[in-house]
Amino acid sequence: MKKKKPLTRSQNMARIKSKNTKPEIYIRKLLYKMGYRYRVNYSQLPGTPDIFILKYNTAIFVNGCFWHRHKDCKIATFPKTHKEFWKEKFRRNVERDVEVREKLFELDISVITIWECEVNKMRQNEEYRNKYLKILKDRIERIFNYEEEDISVQMEIAEKSTPYK
Repeated sequence: MKKKKPLTRSQNMARIKSKNTKPEIYIRKLLYKMGYRYRVNYSQLPGTPDIFILKYNTAIFVNGCFWHRHKDCKIATFPKTHKEFWKEKFRRNVERDVEVREKLFELDISVITIWECEVNKMRQNEEYRNKYLKILKDRIERIFNYEEEDISVQMEIAEKSTPYK
């Protein structure tokens, strides 16, 4: 049996997709089952949202925790080498996310951020998924005027009030 050479970091990073990722496809399938129709990677809006629901004027970003620096997430690790490069790269990613969110708010477009770790939890726990999808539905249809930036904060509040098993 012939051993494969280990991939360089550059080759590993080149394999990471920016569109049609597994978490993104998972969310799209759930939204479709819920009856929502949407545009994928809608380039006519700032930031090219992963999902845009035209009927509700809502942009959804399915963000990877590592690349977009999800706060207090175990997936958002920091590489041990080339620290200055990564620090600047991550700073710019977060900065760009804020700029895009502000531009979309100016266009009166509701912005929802779904994190990779939340998608992982939804895949593992049906009860968590159901609660998450209820909050997501409320956010999309603007039933409540949420002040929190993303659903993960709302899920934390929901978990404290009614814990799931």
